[in-house]
Order: sequence, then C-alpha cells, then structure tokens
Amino acid sequence: MLADSGYDGAGIGILTPVNQPADGRLLDLDTRTRNALLRAMRCLGERGFALLTQRWRTLQRITTSPSRIGDIIKAALVLTHFEHGYLN
Repeated sequence: MLADSGYDGAGIGILTPVNQPADGRLLDLDTRTRNALLRAMRCLGERGFALLTQRWRTLQRITTSPSRIGDIIKAALVLTHFEHGYLN
C-alpha cells in the first residue's frame, strides 16, 4: 500500500517516502528516485479519487457502510469511464 509520510512507521507493506535528514544532508540518488516513484504512483490514485468525488457529488458526503462503498465506487468508475470514452 502506498501512503504519504504521515503514515511513517505504520508497519509492513505500507510504503512511505523517506524524509530528508534533519542535519540538512541530501538523500542519495537511489532514495530520491524511490521517493519520486512512490509520488508518481500515489498521484494516480489521488487524481482518480479527486475525479470521482468531483464528478459524482454523492461521493463527497457518503455515509454508507464500508462494505457497500466499494460497489458504489465501482459503478461510479464505470460510468466515468463510459462518459470519457474509455469503454468502447
């Protein structure tokens, strides 16, 4: 799972970016590249979430059970893909 640096230390399987050292040193090239890749992958999910919540007003204040939200999101995603011409 990808997360922002607020979830640092959340546990196994939660990938967070490495923070800049407090003494001002730069991160090595491999770590900066890893951080860039994590940001690039997270931005796709963030953009998708923003697109769905902006397009479907009902998703902005939804108060349904977590077990049912997945089906609603899947339906909204299919309708959004159809609207944008991704489904042929």
